Amino acid sequence: MSFSVRPATIALATLGALTTGFLAYAAYFDHKRRTDPEFRKNLKRESRRIAKVAKEEAEAQGANQKRKIRELVTEAQEEGFPTNVEEKESYFMNEVGRGEVLCQNDKTHIEAALCFFKALKVYPQPGDLITIYDKTVPKKVLDIVAEMVAFDGSIPVGGFGGGPGSDAGGSTGALDD
Repeated sequence: MSFSVRPATIALATLGALTTGFLAYAAYFDHKRRTDPEFRKNLKRESRRIAKVAKEEAEAQGANQKRKIRELVTEAQEEGFPTNVEEKESYFMNEVGRGEVLCQNDKTHIEAALCFFKALKVYPQPGDLITIYDKTVPKKVLDIVAEMVAFDGSIPVGGFGGGPGSDAGGSTGALDD
């Protein structure tokens, strides 16, 4: 008499055993978490350690981004900007076009911001252009442009982003009648 077990039966038995094992471990873990104070402390410690590591990584990444922004702005300043009106117009259109394309990819936000910054440097009314950027450029890229403008310091803008206290809102400072 030969005994034959179908492969589907073996697969179902294995799946059932794995599911039972997982559920048993989940019940054990939940019981430990609820009843063992030392286990809870260890879980909290581990959670705090992971949060601390994540915070340190975020700070390091922010510092690296600031360093890269400073390098890019310095490099752009060293390259120089056009002085002729026709060259400025062509340069402006080229940089804005490149910036719009680069904005589409999350990995190229710094490069996109550099393009918008370069366009801002040659635009005759930077405050007006920032108002346009505020409406059209993604916030992440706009924040990077703001850091570039702050580092550069040579772009005459009263406020950035149209928020309270800036002159991007259209107020002339005179009393409105």
